[in-house]
Amino acid sequence: MSRVGKRPINIPSGVSVSVEGSKIIFKNSKISKELETFGRVVIENSNEALSFQPINGEAQSRAYWGTYRALANNIVIGLSQGFSKVLEINGVGYRASVSGKVLELALGFSHPVKYDIPEGVEMSVDKNTITIKGSDKQQIGQIAAEIREFRPPEPYKGKGIKYSDEVIIRKAGKTAKK
Repeated sequence: MSRVGKRPINIPSGVSVSVEGSKIIFKNSKISKELETFGRVVIENSNEALSFQPINGEAQSRAYWGTYRALANNIVIGLSQGFSKVLEINGVGYRASVSGKVLELALGFSHPVKYDIPEGVEMSVDKNTITIKGSDKQQIGQIAAEIREFRPPEPYKGKGIKYSDEVIIRKAGKTAKK
């Protein structure tokens, strides 16, 4: 039995949920998102709560049960509160700036690295931190991973782009001959 799938999702005010066949439609004042379940689980929408049940006798349905509940919960949280990731830039001369819909990074290469900001995502830069905000958890995580990939942190001096809560384990450098 799925521990995640058993819990109902409380729908906050400002977010409306409707079920059309195997599709769940989530709406707030600005954004509308859909989650297609392909008939793999039973969806119950009642009294500002959304719950999922596996189809009786199907092992595959039990496998999807907690997954669809987690995906629906992420959509509800994204529409009501939003998600954010914070990246830190460490290194001499490493800088970031946002101009329009482009994030420009100076990371020690011979050229600046430019990253186009997708629709529905907000980025802000404050000194050496980049904050990425949006309503889609998967998209925010993917964008943060792509930006980090431009210059991952290295273990000797700690230079590069890292998540704010990431801990870089440092290595000792070479020792002088005695």
